[in-house]
Amino acid sequence: MNLFYNREGIGDVLLVSFRPIDRNEMETERKGDIIRIFRTGTEETFGYNIFHASRYFPLDGERGPVKAGPDLVEKINRVLEAHQFPDRLRPDLSPKFVVGLVKKKEKHPHADKLSVCLVDIGEETLQIVCGAPNVAAGQKVVVAKIGAVMPDGLVIQKSALRGVESNGMICSARELGLPNAPEKKGILVLDDSFEVGQPFSANANSRG
Repeated sequence: MNLFYNREGIGDVLLVSFRPIDRNEMETERKGDIIRIFRTGTEETFGYNIFHASRYFPLDGERGPVKAGPDLVEKINRVLEAHQFPDRLRPDLSPKFVVGLVKKKEKHPHADKLSVCLVDIGEETLQIVCGAPNVAAGQKVVVAKIGAVMPDGLVIQKSALRGVESNGMICSARELGLPNAPEKKGILVLDDSFEVGQPFSANANSRG
């Protein structure tokens, strides 16, 4: 589950996304301030849009992905119940942005500008296809895991790039929305003070 709020960009709306959905398969129903998004024919819920969100939740200063802490999840569930929606949120609250170590880098077999990397993120090693020119084995990097929501609203999904499976994204400073991000294309390379597997706070550019 991912939460997103940007009052300047989309208004006073909290976006609650369980998983991506093709717009051609999407239907909606509205009760008061809440729109439920579900798949045509199956009734499977994919998310909610909660309007006038600041009436219900403490969202001052939030811009972009919102941390789904236990208190906020409980408040959202109470709002859904009050609006007579049956779903209850039971999110995976593990960090979605973590420090990884590039263990191996190989040239993509079907694309000159892509690399296939094996990245250790602590509890597992992920295969990630990366297009950055500066990626190299031995680097500590920021990995957006599957389900992460980038500052621009992009949801990271399992994918295949030119026929090679990719399970996450190695991030640049610009993609993370960090201040003073360089214009030059390339991933963010961390120093050795960062530990593999630890959460990375994109907003604070710290060890979160």
